[in-house]
Amino acid sequence: MPQERVLVIEDSFETQQLLAELVLEPNGYRHIQALDGEEGLRLALEEEPDIIVLDMQLPKMNGLEVLEALQEHQLDTPVIFTTVRESVELVVQAFRLGARDYVIKPFGPLEMQDAIQRVLSATTLREERDQLTQQLVDANQQLQRQLQELNVIYTVGRSVTSLLDPNRVLNRVVDAAVYLVGAEEGMLLLLDDEREELYLRAAKDVDEKVARTLRVRVEDSVAGRVIESGRPVFMTGERAKVITGYLSKALLYVPLRAPERGTIGVLGVINREDERVFSERDIFLLSALADYAAIAIENARHFEALEAERVKLETVLREAQGAIIVVDEQSNVLLANEAACTALGLVEPDLLHHPVDEVLPHASLCSLFTEVHDTGKATRSEVSLEDGRTFNAQITPISGVGRVLMMQDITHLKEMDRIKSEFVTAVSHDLRTPLTTIQGYIELLPRAGSLSTQQHEFILRARESMETIISLINTFLDIDRLEAGLEMELEPCDLIQIIESEIETWRPQMEKHLELRWEPPETLSTVEGHPYRLRQIVHNLLSNAIKYTPEGGWVSVSAEDDDGYVVVHVADNGIGIPPAQQPYIFDKFYRVESEETLGMTGSGLGLAIVKTVVDKHNGRVWVESRPGLGSVFSFILPVSQQTRTS
Repeated sequence: MPQERVLVIEDSFETQQLLAELVLEPNGYRHIQALDGEEGLRLALEEEPDIIVLDMQLPKMNGLEVLEALQEHQLDTPVIFTTVRESVELVVQAFRLGARDYVIKPFGPLEMQDAIQRVLSATTLREERDQLTQQLVDANQQLQRQLQELNVIYTVGRSVTSLLDPNRVLNRVVDAAVYLVGAEEGMLLLLDDEREELYLRAAKDVDEKVARTLRVRVEDSVAGRVIESGRPVFMTGERAKVITGYLSKALLYVPLRAPERGTIGVLGVINREDERVFSERDIFLLSALADYAAIAIENARHFEALEAERVKLETVLREAQGAIIVVDEQSNVLLANEAACTALGLVEPDLLHHPVDEVLPHASLCSLFTEVHDTGKATRSEVSLEDGRTFNAQITPISGVGRVLMMQDITHLKEMDRIKSEFVTAVSHDLRTPLTTIQGYIELLPRAGSLSTQQHEFILRARESMETIISLINTFLDIDRLEAGLEMELEPCDLIQIIESEIETWRPQMEKHLELRWEPPETLSTVEGHPYRLRQIVHNLLSNAIKYTPEGGWVSVSAEDDDGYVVVHVADNGIGIPPAQQPYIFDKFYRVESEETLGMTGSGLGLAIVKTVVDKHNGRVWVESRPGLGSVFSFILPVSQQTRTS
């Protein structure tokens, strides 16, 4: 049953009785009566009833005066006023003074009962609305607080990614920690592994004297417990001690974890005066900030390491004697070291981020960059400058970067090569004259008288030695001409024809004790080359294969196209080459030394000639060999431009 209290301010005793007996008591309302306006106002202020029924015509104070007084006292009790006539002006004035409803006299019990229930229902709805509004306000305030927290955390996170200065980031982290949890002080301590101590790295509102000297031992300290356990710790009361003599009423520490190094420090907040304890929410917020702090510290550590490596690389490039130029994928200059600027007469600030063909005054170098850009393959060449110097230039493509030019000054090597060539020519000439004389006297010996069988044998051996020396001199001169680039006019060559010609030359000798394997390909691209020199390559490789393959073995020759190149393989199942000696077999005068090669003659110049000829044709030669199983000598030559365009 409802227990609402109804104050009836009515000067008619009969009306009071009517309302009490027919409306209020049957419906369970408690009746409070007043017979004039002053008494009614007093009871309204003292009793604060749930509803007031107010007559407009009252002694001492009329109804409008009572409404004005209730409004002045800010009493929000709903009022139903009664009047003997319906006046628009009176109704408007009463409603402006806070009345909720009105009833015209004379009224029936049901009419008044409906009015009371209507006003009380509206009041209940209003209270529920006000309560809901307050809940919405509280929820909105909580949402605003959460948004502020997220905004602070987001701002700190953005600082981590945008700032390289760890001091600024860590100070922001500590400021945010103090603000978000409403703490009095904040600090960030990092671990010193060597001393097993935590030292202060950033602080907010911490006493300056304490901040300058604050170091905490890992053992026997609250912060140390966080380091050892890797979990947050919060304390209150007398136990909340930061360091000796530095007491607090509440503190909270959370760990800073680095993925590769574990716990590297702690983030803490402190209340020295406020007894408010920290909550689980505070732990969550501080943990998020601690993660950002750990990321910032690790970023700074990695950046310092990268910066140190960058400085090292910059020093290497700067101090390198060889010229180095790096361009990007669009052929704009990214780097040019001092040696390159000096060698090519460049000014570094004027060439960076400019197209290489605009800043390099050397057409031969620009053409090399263009070739590598078009083919995607490394290339090298000798470049002669106007001042007489000669450089060995090599350009290499690097995926994701661009191309790198490296140049070495080989002027002194070219000069030594020139001197060597002149020396070889002079010595060869000087040797030929006495050799010719010796050979002539050997031929004249039989005419001087009869010779014994032994003397004939000695003359034969002397003649063979003479022929060996003359062949060696001719080989010297041949290598000298090759290295000097003489007699190297190139033309389109059919390698199948060259290979078959050399095979036919060796076939009579091979058929006696070796199996020859050669299946010409249906088609093979032509190459730009010197026919005689290309035959020389095949001749020397076949000669070695035959020489070092025991009787009953086989020698195989094959050729194929491979992405703009022609590859030729000369293989055998002979004695093979020990791995330790393979890197040197293309050097001049180098001969493989093993039990199998004892007694085999040779100058050690055949493979040197092969490599020189291949290099002059912008190709490459290599060997794959296993002792006792045989060897595969391969060389690769670029196809002719005519083949590329056809």
